[in-house]
Amino acid sequence: MARQTLSLRRRLRKLLRAAGGGVTRYMGNHPLVAGMAGTVVALAMAGLTLLTLAMGRADALDHARQTSQNLVAIISSDLERNVEIYDLSLRSMVDGARVAAASTLPIGVRRAMLFDRATTAAYLGGAYVIGPTGAVILSQSDEIDAGVRLADRDYFLAHQRNPDVGLFFSHPFHSRLRDGQLTIGLTRRIDDASGAFAGVALLAIRIEYFQHLLDRIDTGELGSVFIVMQDGTLLARKPFFPRDIGSSMAKLPTFVTMAERNAGSYVADSTIDGVRRIYTFARVPGTPLIAAVAPAVDEVLAPWWHRSRIAGAATLTLGAVFVMVSWLLAFALRDKQRAQAALLRLAATDPLTGLSNRRVLDSRLDEEWRRARRSGRPLSVLFIDVDHFKQFNDTYGHACGDEALSAVAECIAATVRRSIDVVARYGGEEFAVVLPETAAEGAHSVAEKIRRKVQGLHVVQSDGENIAVTVSIGCATCVPAEGENAFDLLAAADRQLYAAKTGGRNRICSAQWTARSMAQDSSA
Repeated sequence: MARQTLSLRRRLRKLLRAAGGGVTRYMGNHPLVAGMAGTVVALAMAGLTLLTLAMGRADALDHARQTSQNLVAIISSDLERNVEIYDLSLRSMVDGARVAAASTLPIGVRRAMLFDRATTAAYLGGAYVIGPTGAVILSQSDEIDAGVRLADRDYFLAHQRNPDVGLFFSHPFHSRLRDGQLTIGLTRRIDDASGAFAGVALLAIRIEYFQHLLDRIDTGELGSVFIVMQDGTLLARKPFFPRDIGSSMAKLPTFVTMAERNAGSYVADSTIDGVRRIYTFARVPGTPLIAAVAPAVDEVLAPWWHRSRIAGAATLTLGAVFVMVSWLLAFALRDKQRAQAALLRLAATDPLTGLSNRRVLDSRLDEEWRRARRSGRPLSVLFIDVDHFKQFNDTYGHACGDEALSAVAECIAATVRRSIDVVARYGGEEFAVVLPETAAEGAHSVAEKIRRKVQGLHVVQSDGENIAVTVSIGCATCVPAEGENAFDLLAAADRQLYAAKTGGRNRICSAQWTARSMAQDSSA
């Protein structure tokens, strides 16, 4: 088992090395791909960073909403619990007031019977029994102002007009019994034995109770938390502004959404201070109250913005460096490729004539030979030699000789135009031409064009003298077969060149090679 695991690891390493080598070779052959790949990778990294930051922003907002929902639940639970306790006290007051014999009891006994310990809560401003005329009949404390009438209060009118109101929440009012302190009234109707209106049981809740409840909530410097009635009357708000308590929010866009649903969360700009906030709200069960928590979006996202700036700057810097390095590598690979291509050209090119050299000729001849053998198509070779070139050099100098060779090379290259043909300098004053898929007649035609073009060439010497140049050409054609060699064809063309030179120069001699025999056709 261990040997199998080791063998598997070795194979995996070989595959990885092969893959790495393949990538390296591909990059070497396509240098700009390295720059583009680096740019794409940097953009992908930036995209992933942006996606991560976007997800982080959404998470921050979701966390703020969840936190706000928890705070709203705490506020609602506190309000619901206290209202339930206050309502039990009100019911006890109503039941005690309905007892006919209670009116004959001493005032202290009546007070103990109607008012329980809940009516002494910290933020409870007082407990009262109000008669049918609006006068205070009995209070939790000993102080009763006989001149005070409360018949104009909204809670009194509501119970007087409708026996089915039940527990009633009044709007904020300045108490006439407690020196004008801002108060909320929780009331229930009192009926006599016949069911007629006999007064109201009142618990006066100081507005500070609601404000104290909100003061424990931290929503940041720009955040807000408030308690509002279903009709839009504001009961408490943090930050606290005394002038806002009792004002109506009914027409504010931020309240319209709250009025339409029991609970929810949304983002909106405040029409009061213009701060964009996340409003999370819920109706308090059993009451006409709505509790809302609204942290500022900018404060919620402040930590996210801090992290985003750091991550963004780091990604931008690293991405820019990565792209720069990628393109520097791409340009270096391109320059290397160009240098290698130039070296290959130099290695494959004759420096004097610009034609392919002997190495290229041998390689291409062997390649075309194998291709012709597979396809069964003819292959022709021309061997070209400049006539009397040694004498030409001795008479006119090597510089003029080099000029003559360059001119002959241009003539040959201008005549042989197919991309599959090969024109090369064989050595000295000799040139070779490989003509794939060319029969003997076609090869002879090309050779004749070269001969005539060179014959019409005149090399101009430094003193203005025109010097005529001619060439002798040997041409050999064959359909390659098994057991034969490409250089045999080249040797056959060389023999035809020798025959042309022996026959008087400035002429062509051709041979067609078939079935290991040679038929020669020499022509001037």
